[in-house]
Order: sequence, then C-alpha cells, then structure tokens
Amino acid sequence: MPGLVPGIHVFRVSHQKRRGRPGRVYSPAMTPCERESEALMIIDFHVHVLPPEDMAAFTGTQFHKNIGARHRPSPTTIENALEAANIGGVDITVISNPIHNLRDMDREQQFERCHRQNRFNAECQNKYHSAIVGMASTVPYGGDKFLREFERAIKQDGLKGAWITSSLQGQYPDDDEAMPFFALAQELDVPVVIHPPSVGFGEERMRDYRLASSIGRPMDGALAIARLIVRGVFEKFPRLKLVGTHLGGGICEMIGRMNYAYRLQEEAFFLGSYEPMLIKHEPLHYLKMMYLESTCYHAPGARCAIDTVGVDHFLFGTDSPPLFVLKKEGVDLINKLGLTPEEKNKVYYENAKKLLKL
Repeated sequence: MPGLVPGIHVFRVSHQKRRGRPGRVYSPAMTPCERESEALMIIDFHVHVLPPEDMAAFTGTQFHKNIGARHRPSPTTIENALEAANIGGVDITVISNPIHNLRDMDREQQFERCHRQNRFNAECQNKYHSAIVGMASTVPYGGDKFLREFERAIKQDGLKGAWITSSLQGQYPDDDEAMPFFALAQELDVPVVIHPPSVGFGEERMRDYRLASSIGRPMDGALAIARLIVRGVFEKFPRLKLVGTHLGGGICEMIGRMNYAYRLQEEAFFLGSYEPMLIKHEPLHYLKMMYLESTCYHAPGARCAIDTVGVDHFLFGTDSPPLFVLKKEGVDLINKLGLTPEEKNKVYYENAKKLLKL
C-alpha cells in the first residue's frame, strides 16, 4: 500500500463505519461506556507527519546518532495518519511537526524546512479537507522572515495555528526575540502549540533507556511553560491562545511549588531572587489561561491536568503517528477519567473545534 511503512500492520475500517458515522456496527462485547464514546465525534489534536522528501532524515539527526537509534523508514506519513484515524475512530486529524532536526540547522535551513512542512500540511489539508487540519511550523525567535512565513501559512494556506519547540539551540520561547511572534499570533487569533524538541537540557544523562523521550521532553516542555508564566508573557499577551502538549510536561504537579515561590517572597529568601517581578497573580492563574493536550497514557496524570486547568481547556491528542500502535490506547484513555458525556464531548471534540475555528 503506497505510503505505509513496512512492518507496521494496519487494519482497514470502512469510512461508513468510523466513529459517529451512520451505520456504525457496535460489538456486542462493548460496555455501555464504550458504546457511548463510539457515538462522539473526535478531533485528534496531536499527530505528526513529514513531507516525503524529509522521510530519510527522520532518524538521521545528531540526537538520533547520540542515542544509537536504528535507521528505519519513518511512520509519519499522511497515509499512516489516515489509517490510524480509522483504527481509533477519529473524525478529524490535526497534523503538525515540531521538526526535531531544526537543532542541526542554521537559520536559513530552518526557514526552508519550516516552509516545506507548511506547504505539505496545506496540501494535505486541501486534499483531505474533511479529515485533515494542518498547523504551521516555525521558529518563534527567528526574526521577520519567519514571521512573514507564519502569517502567509495562516492567511494564504489556511493553516490553523503554529507549533513551536519548547527550546531550540539554547533559546526558549520567553526570550525577548520571540515577543513579536506572540504578538502576531495574538493578532491572528490562532493557537500556539508548545512541543518539546528531541531533547532539551541534560541530554548527556538521557541517552539510554529512552529517557530523552519519556522524561527529557516533558520536562523541557514544563520548563518552557514555567518561564512563559514568570516572565510575564501572559501579562503582555492576555488574549494569546497557548497549548501545552503532553499535559504541559507535568507542570500541573509542580504549579503548587511555583505558587509558593511567588507568594512567599521574603520568607523564601534562601530560594533565590524573584526579580524582576513581571506577574500580578500566582502562576496558577496564568496556567489556567492555557490549554493542555492529553497525550500521557496515564489516567491519573490526565485527571490532574483536567482538575488544574478545567475540562474546557483540555484537548484530546494521541501523538500517533509516530507512535502508531498507541492510537486506540490514547482514545480509550478519555473513557477512564470519570467524565460526564458532556465533558467527554468537550475533550474529544468541542474544545478543539472552537480553538481551531472549525
């Protein structure tokens, strides 16, 4: 089958039998909860695809060499994204790419790579307009050239927002050079999604046991969000729509510590300085302005995120592909959170629909 990766087995589900479609055939083994979720529309906010010409570089970055990753064909094809949607019963797939190998490029190469990804995502959105929604890739501190490309991708290509990495080559999104990007995103009224790079700080201790992915990436995401909060980015751009992938990297478990670090000014002198003061409220106030995405595969963690930011700011996603086999597990996670049917509909569908203006 063209576009599918050798060695990855997929199972065809007819379009008429997808979730929420007339004629859906229910298994007699399904529980009432499972049957209920089968009737819901689903938007998967977190799926990665690569343009065909970039497939060879999927495991060819310096990071992949550092960790000894085997070089195999990438599972991040648009065909695999569509097949995974069928398996999981997903109605609309939001495609994106944080482009992990930006770390190996200079600014001009980064620009060309982002432009190529944006054009590919737009082509997929146009070709599969009822099933695919595309997001732009950019470097927030890349300067005017990147800003114009981001604006072009939104206004001309019709992409629905931007994906950025939580850090890149030592820079973080709270850097002053990124402020024009956030100003433009607020003006365009589109979401900005923060996704970790292949690995952030502490890489030298995370090259074995896949710790760079399982631990390093979410921690870098949490650090980026924490810095955006304390550096006053939400004060500067109160209408900014910011999304943290992977539950914000565990930020919800740490926000209490951020609150007391802010609140206990003189009492906590031994923790270091909190200057300059750039925020007017506890960090939790700003975290609740964000949206968090559900990829985690651990129900208590997802429940913690919902309880922290609220069900109206929680988005369903699977990060599949590239982790193709996790699609159905990601869908099933939402059934384990004790949500009401109305809340489940918000998480699976309504929140993303509203955020992306679908």
